[in-house]
This record gives sequence, structure tokens and C-alpha cells, in this order.
Amino acid sequence: MTIGQILAGELQHEAAATKKMFELLPFDKATWKPHEKSMTLGHLASHIAELPLWISLTVEMDELDFSKFDYKPSDAKTTEELIAKFDESMKKAVNALSNCSDEEMMKNWTLRNGETVYFTMPRAQVMRGMNYNHLFHHRGQLSVYLRMLNVPLPAVYGPTADDTSGMG
Repeated sequence: MTIGQILAGELQHEAAATKKMFELLPFDKATWKPHEKSMTLGHLASHIAELPLWISLTVEMDELDFSKFDYKPSDAKTTEELIAKFDESMKKAVNALSNCSDEEMMKNWTLRNGETVYFTMPRAQVMRGMNYNHLFHHRGQLSVYLRMLNVPLPAVYGPTADDTSGMG
């Protein structure tokens, strides 16, 4: 089993918890945000849904240069749109990871904005340090947003005050 295949399995496991939160999202409150500097609920959820695309970009490219990258964020309007975007992103990520050799996973990858280099590190480290942690960080934010909106939280790594069934 390759590093990519191991990471693909982990990503698929985590995707189930993310989808549970998406299914609970109150889209009638999509413009709500807990603080003036925070993202709206809808923007945060849409961002999470497209984050797995960064995984496939990390596998398929040797660097990402923001100065040359034409990024247009998605903006889901319904639960169905959100989950469809997430499923599409996940499919690309899992496919890229599953087909990435250990040799490719150990090659350096760079994030930059023109001449400004943010970092260069092996792809495997980028997967954890930027891609996975970024996804889980924002999913954690989403759980706080949902709690503040009195939406019962599903079990993720164990029971919650709302779902005592244990592992989701």
C-alpha cells in the first residue's frame, strides 16, 4: 500500500463526518456569521466542500502560484449542491492520491505568490500540514457555527452532547 492510498483511506473516513455536518446545515441562515471578521455559514461550508480539490492540485502540480491561479470560489445554495460539490472534490482527491507513487509523494511541492515563496516541502507533508489540517480546521469551525445556531451536532470522533451514539 502506498502513502497516497493510506491518505486516501483516511480522507474517505473523514468525509463521512463532514457530510453529516453538511446534511444539518440550515441554508436559510447561509448569510449568518458569528463575528464581523468571520466567513458566513454558506461561504464556510462551500469552502470546505472544495478543499479536497487542493489535494488533487498538490498531486498533479509541482507548485501552486497564486499569481497565476484563476480561483473562483464556489457558492452552494442548497444542501444538495454542497454535497455534490464535496463528492466531486473528494472523487478527484481520492483518485489523485490513490494513483500517486511514494516517489512522487516525497518530491517537493511549493506554494507561492509570484516571487514570494510561502513554503517548499515534500507532497506528503503538504497533505498533512496544509491540506488535511486546513480541511479539519474549517470543519471544526463549522461545528462551532452549528452549535451557535442550536443545530444538534453529530458524533465525529466520539459522542457529542447531542449524539451519544459514539463514533459517527
